Parts: sequence; C-alpha cells; structure tokens
Amino acid sequence: MSLSDEPGTAVRPQPVAPPGSRSLGRPVPPGLLVPAGLGLLFLVLPLAGLLVRAPWSTLPHQLAAPGVLTALRLSLQCATLATLVCVVLGVPLAWLLARVEFAGRRLVRALVTVPLVLPPVVGGVALLLVFGRRGILGGWLDAGFGITLPFTTTGVVLAEAFVAMPFLVIAVEGALRGADTRYEEAAATLGAGRWTTFTHVTLPLVAPGIAAGAVLCWARALGEFGATITFAGNYPGVTQTMPLAVYTSLEAGDLSGAMVLSLMLLVVSVTILAALRDRWLTTP
Repeated sequence: MSLSDEPGTAVRPQPVAPPGSRSLGRPVPPGLLVPAGLGLLFLVLPLAGLLVRAPWSTLPHQLAAPGVLTALRLSLQCATLATLVCVVLGVPLAWLLARVEFAGRRLVRALVTVPLVLPPVVGGVALLLVFGRRGILGGWLDAGFGITLPFTTTGVVLAEAFVAMPFLVIAVEGALRGADTRYEEAAATLGAGRWTTFTHVTLPLVAPGIAAGAVLCWARALGEFGATITFAGNYPGVTQTMPLAVYTSLEAGDLSGAMVLSLMLLVVSVTILAALRDRWLTTP
C-alpha cells in the first residue's frame, strides 16, 4: 500500500488532540456557563463568608482558650485512632472484595457502602442498639467484662470509625483492582505464601491508595457529628470533638467561638485536599 497520493508526496499525519481538550477554543454555551457559575458561587460563597467574618483580631486569644484546645486535641486523637481501626479492619476487607470471588460479594460491597448514605444520626442509634448497655453486644460486654462504650472517648472512636471506614475500603479496593496482579503471581511461583505475598508485594503496590484512603478516612472522622453526639454524647474533655464544640458554641450564642472552630476545620480540609492534589490531578 502506498503512503502517498502521488509519487514523491508524503502524507503528513494529522495531529491528534489530547483527551479532554476537544472543547478548547470553542465558545461555551451560555446554558451551561450560567448554571456552572452559579454552582461554583454556591459552593465558594459560604467559605468566603467564613473567612471574611472570622474574628481575625481576636483569633490568637480565642485559639488559646482551654475549650478550643481540648476539643482540638480530642478530635485529633480520636480521628487518628479511628483511622488506625479502619486501616486494620478495612484493608483486609478491601482485599477480600477485590481479590476473592464468593457468593454475595455484591451484597457485602453494598453493605460496606451503606454508612456513606446512611444519616449519621441513624448510625448512632444503630450503634446504641448494638454496643449500648442494653444492646446486642454491649450488654454482654458490660455484664461480663465491665466495658461500657457509649458516652466515652472509646465510643467517639467507634462512631467515627463506623462512618469513615467506607472511604478507606472503596479507595483501597479501587487500588487493588488497578494493580498489576502479575507481581503477585510471580511471587507465588517463587514459593511465597499468601501472607508473604500480601505483606511484601500487594501492600507496597497499593500503598498510595491506602495512604489516600487513610487521609480521606481521617478527614471524615475529624468532621463526624451525628453519630458521635448520638452514641457518645457531648461531654467537654471526654466526647466533645470540634464539630460538637461548634454546635455547643452556636447553642450558647457564641458565634465568634463557633467561627474559630469552623475556621480550624476548614484549614484542615484545605490541607488534606492540598496533600491529595497529585492524586486528583492524575485521575482520568
């Protein structure tokens, strides 16, 4: 087959536009631009209002208040512990969903994602029915071991882990499905057992996905409110995390205190997004 239409005339290949650049240089339809701009304003204006109305002049003094520092410390501790619980339990669960074929896998995956759409208050009620003093497991723990979970700091960790674990499982399962299984197969052919392959091959392959899922899990745990106040209560120094402290400040009419705590949560959220920017930008 000839590569030219006429002798001595080479056919020049046409440049191929990169994916996602088809609309570059074309006018944007007003029917899309207007609602897109309104949607952006709807999301940005409340955050801008928080920044504009924040009491910047008294911010250092309010940040040094004992209640603020206590809520911050408790929030960081509980969110970190909840994330550790989610990693220990969620990574094996994600591996099971991604690597093992079994009956009812779709049902299990659906159950894992239920806390994403379940109202947090309903999750707190469910936790009470299971881990409360008269709950299915809580009564046995209280009578047999003297362990009480509701309205304790441990209850805060449990509530945060319940609502945050789906973020980790979904992220790790996606990383496992996208990982090259040939490395695991090569390790198996070299005599490595399933546990050795999992710890020395699989985990390093999906480490970025685990890290991203853990960060999202930690952020979700840090901002948890409904399940925490329902299952663990709102006791300063014991179960009052930053979202609960914001609620308490608003109930007491302390708008400045609520804005300071909200600003701290906003800073944490922006920091997390900045830490994950490479992952978002490389997502097709």
